[in-house]
Amino acid sequence: MQQKPQPINLVLWVMILLSNALLFLIKTILDLLTLAFLLRFYFQLTRVSFQNQTAQVIVTLTNFAVKPVRRIIPSFGKIDASTLLLAYISQLLLAVCTLWISEFPLFIASNKIWLTILTIAFISTISLSITIFLYSVLIQAILSWVNPHTPIAPVLNNLTQPILKLLRKFIPAAGNIDLTPLIFIIAAQLLLTTILIPLENNLFRSIIS
Repeated sequence: MQQKPQPINLVLWVMILLSNALLFLIKTILDLLTLAFLLRFYFQLTRVSFQNQTAQVIVTLTNFAVKPVRRIIPSFGKIDASTLLLAYISQLLLAVCTLWISEFPLFIASNKIWLTILTIAFISTISLSITIFLYSVLIQAILSWVNPHTPIAPVLNNLTQPILKLLRKFIPAAGNIDLTPLIFIIAAQLLLTTILIPLENNLFRSIIS
């Protein structure tokens, strides 16, 4: 006869399920928040028009945090330090919450552990920044064939132009085909999958183990 599951095993299973659901929810919210802060930062850096509807949505979503922080940390020219700091803090909170949900003893962690957590947040912020430009270039390339006059086209053009313009100095066109978007997408994907994401995962494992 098949044994019935013990109550303690059922409780443990439910707790693990709830922990995973909570972690997924926190990660989704904080990653989206980080992306919003980073988009606002790069919009200002690349001089995207804030009259654009996409930019206005980002500003509306992030004003709740940016306005108070900007009173303490002002912008330096085109560098909106407050939004960049908020993006980093969001990833730092995500790293701390992930360890806390995993029942890691954060309150007695050594300085070395906290330094590793700060490094993880820094790497995550860089990874999301690269992801923004990766998908911006990809979407721009697709829209240039499908619908080049879409309202989001000026935003994508401003975001990607500095990077692609730099690459075009070293990578000539093949006939009438501009290869720089393809090369950037491949390089960015390689950087993420072979260096940044494995490095972040290894740092997490070094803390937990």
